[in-house]
Amino acid sequence: MAFLKPLIRRRGNCRLRIFAAVGLACLAAFPSVAGVGAPPPSEYEVKAAFLFNFAKFVEWPSNAFPDANTPFVIGVLGNDPFGRYLDETVRGERLNNRELIIQRYRNASEIKNCHVLFISRSESDRLDQIVAQLKSRRILTVTDAAGGSGGIMIRFVNEGNRIRFKIDVQAARSANLTISSKLLRLA
Repeated sequence: MAFLKPLIRRRGNCRLRIFAAVGLACLAAFPSVAGVGAPPPSEYEVKAAFLFNFAKFVEWPSNAFPDANTPFVIGVLGNDPFGRYLDETVRGERLNNRELIIQRYRNASEIKNCHVLFISRSESDRLDQIVAQLKSRRILTVTDAAGGSGGIMIRFVNEGNRIRFKIDVQAARSANLTISSKLLRLA
């Protein structure tokens, strides 16, 4: 998976970025292609890469960033299943000239400035409450938890040994987020 990261970072060539995103999706679907003799990436290594890439294919309104120096925040709400993987994925990265940082939250009331929020499975009993609490915010909500009556924008699903994701375009629109058609084609 590391061999794709430099391709994803490049800015000029759109086809190359799409290829890299599709490559990540293939690695998620077929972990055995990651390398001969190398252990396949863990579920949360793959999901960390997806979170980072989701940020590249979503457009936030300008008021989602109070000023030009506001960092781009990827948050984790509840028990953190990523360990070091998410931090390693974004280390040294920038998104639209903004520093990328990871924040961890125990409850939704702690969230002040966040752009992508992964809601962990530990919060599955509170999904509807969390979605309602964040409804007026410009936060891309992502989870792999089952349940909830709606409002989660991207939901990871495991199908066999494949990690896929489903997108609720209406939920994203209601938060004034625009999801790229390139990402929608991968869903």
